[in-house]
Amino acid sequence: MTLNPMCEMVETSQGVPLTVTGVAQCKIMKADELLQTASEQFLGKSVKEIKSTVLQTLEGHLRAILGTLTVEEVYKDRDQFAALVREVAAPDVGRMGIEILSFTIKDVYDDVQYLSSLGKAQTAAVKRDADIGVAQANRDAGIKEAECEKAAMDIKYNTDTKIEDNSRMFKLQKANFDKEINTVKAEAQLAYELQAAKIRQKIRNEEIQIDVVERRKQIEVEEQEVMRKELELNATVRLPAEAESYRVQTVAEGKRTQAVEIAKAEGEKIKKIGLAEAHVIESIGKADAERMRMKAVVYKEYGDAAIMSLVLDALPKIAAEVSAPLAKTEEIVMLGGSEHLTGEVTRLVGQIPPAVNALTGVDLSKIINNVTAVH
Repeated sequence: MTLNPMCEMVETSQGVPLTVTGVAQCKIMKADELLQTASEQFLGKSVKEIKSTVLQTLEGHLRAILGTLTVEEVYKDRDQFAALVREVAAPDVGRMGIEILSFTIKDVYDDVQYLSSLGKAQTAAVKRDADIGVAQANRDAGIKEAECEKAAMDIKYNTDTKIEDNSRMFKLQKANFDKEINTVKAEAQLAYELQAAKIRQKIRNEEIQIDVVERRKQIEVEEQEVMRKELELNATVRLPAEAESYRVQTVAEGKRTQAVEIAKAEGEKIKKIGLAEAHVIESIGKADAERMRMKAVVYKEYGDAAIMSLVLDALPKIAAEVSAPLAKTEEIVMLGGSEHLTGEVTRLVGQIPPAVNALTGVDLSKIINNVTAVH
């Protein structure tokens, strides 16, 4: 008989709910003991009930095993999963006289898109591995190509090196040959130039000798010309200049002597005039001193009366000097009457003694009092 066990939304060991369907082929065992057991188990039951009993047993074991596996183990290795279910369920079913001929997993799916995501991840991993494989293949091909190119370049460089070595050897040999040839040419050129230099030096020596002779002759001519010019200079310039210098010197000496004599005479004249003036001043001074001495003797002899006489003689002059500005006045108007006029005149007269004392140092009031007391 064919059974279709089905477990819906059974959680795996990761907690992912899966729905698993399978197909089981079963039969009743024919062995006497097992056939008797089957008869005891299913006696009086219909085929549908027998299938239901066996199906429930298979589904129970399927659920139990599914809870111990991961989604990857169930999905990737279905044969091992089916064999494990058959192995675990066979003893229980066998005790009912039923033999499991085969058990296969028909389908595995879920409602949470876990398997599709796992497929995407697997697809991406496969693509990644494919890309890695392609990259590795390209890398290996590139490495191999680079190795081939390196080998080719090594051969090329070795060949170029040998060519350059041969070229260098050729150039060195050619340079040595050129050096020998150039040395011979240079020696010949130097010998030629040396000989030419000797000839030019000989010619130059002859030219120098000619120049020396010409220079000597020219010097002799110039010396004769110098002597001629010197004689001409003596005759035309030096001798007349010496004569003129002597004349000027003689004239200057005479003028200097004349000026000295005139200065001496003028000095003597000034000296005599000064002595005469000094004598006159001395005489005048002595006369003034004698006059002052005589006045002093007279003043001492007459005392205050003489001083009074001198002051009285000087008063008109003082009054004239004081009244000089009034002479230019055309009219004087006095205010206040005759009494006031008399008082003003008296006041003015009373100010004369202090004024005389201030001008001459003579106290008129004192002298008048002394004179009055004597008389």
